[in-house]
Amino acid sequence: MSLGEADIAALFITLKLAGLTTLILLLLGTPLAWWLAHSKWRYKFLLEALIALPLVLPPTVLGFYLLITLGPNGPLGSLSQALGGPSLAFTFTGLVIGSVFYSMPFVIQPLQNAFAAIGNRPLEVAATLGASPLDRFFTIAVPLARSGFLTASVLGFAHTIGEFGVVLMIGGNIPGETQVLSIAIYDHVEALEYGQAHLLSGGLLLLSFLMLILVYAVNRRFSLVQQ
Repeated sequence: MSLGEADIAALFITLKLAGLTTLILLLLGTPLAWWLAHSKWRYKFLLEALIALPLVLPPTVLGFYLLITLGPNGPLGSLSQALGGPSLAFTFTGLVIGSVFYSMPFVIQPLQNAFAAIGNRPLEVAATLGASPLDRFFTIAVPLARSGFLTASVLGFAHTIGEFGVVLMIGGNIPGETQVLSIAIYDHVEALEYGQAHLLSGGLLLLSFLMLILVYAVNRRFSLVQQ
């Protein structure tokens, strides 16, 4: 049994979506996680709760409000149309925006924890040697937080691959455009094509398991080195 053209397209879209989402979250989430790890702002917990909201919010609820926001009458959708672009709902761009919001805590929280675990002493020592704040971040903080970056990357990528409710609400089920693997599996089950569903599900199960093994193995090695 082999994958059909629609399944291969869904695989490509899923990997592309997960890769872009993870990259965007690393770029945007790294400075935010650094700030959260070191900020003394008394209301910081409000921002932390907002970031963690997708952990407890039903995906369909988040997907519904994102659909309203990205639709032709929503603020982002209408802005896109005013700039000469299409409505963001039921497009790959809309999927990326929704996935960034939905996978945000899986990237920002590991980074925040990794930065907080470094402590202030290594940064203070580097400052006494004349290192600028930017130098201290890239030469001290980033290397020491490498396990956090790996965990954030793997969890963000794996979580995006497994999305269903949010991507279905925002992107619908358009083969070759917004249909991802989780929706393709659902379609196969509905059509009683259990062989194809097993093939796709088994591949996702194996991929997710291998990525988690990588995270735990690297974190264990990093902990042993620190000790």
